[in-house]
Amino acid sequence: MDGSMNLATLYARALDGIHAPPVQIEVHLANGLPACAIVGLPEAAVRESRERVRAALITSGFEFPARRITVNLAPADLPKDGGRFDLGIALGLLAASGQLPTSALSDYEFVGELGLDGELRPVRGVLPAALSARSAGRSLVVAREDADEAALVRGCRVLAAGHLLEVCAHLRGETLLVEHPAPQTGEGQHNGADLAEVRGQPQARRVLEIAAAGEHHLLMIGPPGTGKTMLASRLPGLLPPMSDDEALTTAAIHAVSGQPLDLKRWKRRPFRAPHHTASGVALVGGGSSPRPGEISLAHNGVLFLDELAEFDRRVLDVLREPLESGAITISRAARQAEFPARFQLVAAMNPCPQGYDCDLAANCRCSPEQIRRQRARLSAPFLDRIDLSVQVPRLPKDQLFDTQGPMPEDSATVRTRVLDCRARQLTRQGHSNALLDGQGIRIHCALDGAGRGDARVSHGAVSPLRPFRPPHPAGGEDHRRSGGERGDYTGAPGGVIDLPGAGSLADVRHESAKWEVSNEVGSEK
Repeated sequence: MDGSMNLATLYARALDGIHAPPVQIEVHLANGLPACAIVGLPEAAVRESRERVRAALITSGFEFPARRITVNLAPADLPKDGGRFDLGIALGLLAASGQLPTSALSDYEFVGELGLDGELRPVRGVLPAALSARSAGRSLVVAREDADEAALVRGCRVLAAGHLLEVCAHLRGETLLVEHPAPQTGEGQHNGADLAEVRGQPQARRVLEIAAAGEHHLLMIGPPGTGKTMLASRLPGLLPPMSDDEALTTAAIHAVSGQPLDLKRWKRRPFRAPHHTASGVALVGGGSSPRPGEISLAHNGVLFLDELAEFDRRVLDVLREPLESGAITISRAARQAEFPARFQLVAAMNPCPQGYDCDLAANCRCSPEQIRRQRARLSAPFLDRIDLSVQVPRLPKDQLFDTQGPMPEDSATVRTRVLDCRARQLTRQGHSNALLDGQGIRIHCALDGAGRGDARVSHGAVSPLRPFRPPHPAGGEDHRRSGGERGDYTGAPGGVIDLPGAGSLADVRHESAKWEVSNEVGSEK
C-alpha cells in the first residue's frame, strides 16, 4: 500500500457550549505492531471509541486493519468528548485501508455514535452541528433519531442512516441516502393555561400585561393563595412566538442539555420554574463538561422564581450578571463555555415569613426581626434589576366566587394588545423597552426637571417607570403597612414602559391615576 492510501481525512463537529467547532479527523496506518492511538485532547469516552469502532467494523463484515493506527482529532487544543466521533473514525479507517473510496468524504460531516453491531446511535447537540455544517457548505450525516432535529436548520442537507453499512453504501454510490425533509412543527401559539381563568386581580393582570409588552422583569408580592403562580404561568401565553433564529438558538440550548426535542412546542417561549432549593450550578449551569442551567434553558422565555425569599442569597446574586448581559460564562480548569441567558424574570414572594403580613384575617404573628431577616435574603443590587413590582392581595370570597360579573379577558385578547405594543417598540428602537440603554432612554423618554416626559414620550404611549422600592423595609412597629400604602406598582430607575392599548401621553396619565389607591390594594378610582 502506497503512502497516499495510508492516510484518510474527513470532518466532524465537536461541542463547545452551544457551538459546534469543526474537527478534522485524520487516520493514518503505519507498519509496526498492531495498535490504535487516538490523539488530539480526547476525553475518556472518545478514547473508548477505538473498542466500539473495532467491534462495529468486524460485525459489519469489514476488516479491522492489523497495523499501527493513529487517529488525530484536530485542532489538538480543543477538548473532545462523547461518542460523536465514532462514525467518522470508522469511515476514516475504512478509507485509509482501501475498503472505502476517499473521493466523496470531503463533501460530508459525520456525527454519530456506533453500537457494537454497527448501529448508528444519536448523540447530544446535533442542532448546533447542523448550523455549523450549513455555514461550511457540507452535508451532515447523522443517526436516524437525530434527523428531525438537524433538519430544523433550513439550508442544511441532512442525510439520516440507521447503520454503518448504509453510510458506506452511500459513499460507494450503491444505495444513496435520501435527504431528510424538514419536520412538521407547531405554530408557536400557546394553548395552555389562559388568563381568563384568573379571577379578580385587575391590577396584577394589568401589570403582567405591561411586563409582557416591554419584556420587563416582574416581582409579585402577596399572601399564599392569591394567584401569583397562576399569573406567572400565564405570561408565556401573552408573549409573541419566537422568530426562526430565536427558536433555533433555544432549541440548540435544549439539545446541548440533552433534553428531547418537542416539535409541538416549536417557537413557543420556554417557561422554567426551578425549586427554591436549587443550587447556583442548577441555575446558571456547570459541570466538568459545562452544560446549560435553568437561566439558559429559559433563554427567550420566562424564568419563574416562586418563593423568592426562600432562595439562597448567593444563588440569587449569581443572576445579577446574566440579568444585565443576557449571557453566562462558565469557567472550568480545562475549558470555558458561554451560554445565552436572555430571559424575562418573574418572581413571587410572601410579604412575611408566615406569609400573610397585614392580612388581619390570618392573624399574622411575624416579628419585625423575622421580616428583616427575610428581606436580607434579597440584596439591593439584585432588586435593582427588577423593573416592576405589584401587590397581589387576598380577594374577598364574594369577588372570588362571583359568577354574575363580566368574564375576565382571555389571553388571546391581551396578547393582541401586547403584540401591537411590541410592534411599536420594534418600529421605534428595534427591540423591546427592557433592552434600552442609557442613550436610548434619553432619546425615547426624555424627562424634564420635574421628572415628567416631554412631547416625544407620547409617541407610542411611553412612560418612565417610577423608582423601585424594595418591598417592606421592616422596622419598629410600623412594619405592617396598610394595603393602601403598598397598592401601586413601581419600577426601576431609568426604565421605560409601553402601556398596551395607550396611544398618547394622556392615556398614560389616565393609567397612572386609575390605579391610585386609598384603602384597598388594587382598587380603582
